[in-house]
Amino acid sequence: MAQKKNPNAQALGSLGGKARAENLSDAEVTKIASKGGKARAAKLSAAERSRIAKLAVAARERRRKGGK
Repeated sequence: MAQKKNPNAQALGSLGGKARAENLSDAEVTKIASKGGKARAAKLSAAERSRIAKLAVAARERRRKGGK
């Protein structure tokens, strides 16, 4: 049997995420996203960061040449 969700927890949850981002300026959202990106990069290995960077370069090249 599925457990009922706590309505108080649901109300608190709706204060974060997208609802919160709507009330932030673009600069504030960028600053928060930057923190997340740095944290993600810090836990990746050098090989994994390199692989992701190569994928990004390839995607930019495809866009530049007109392909998606």
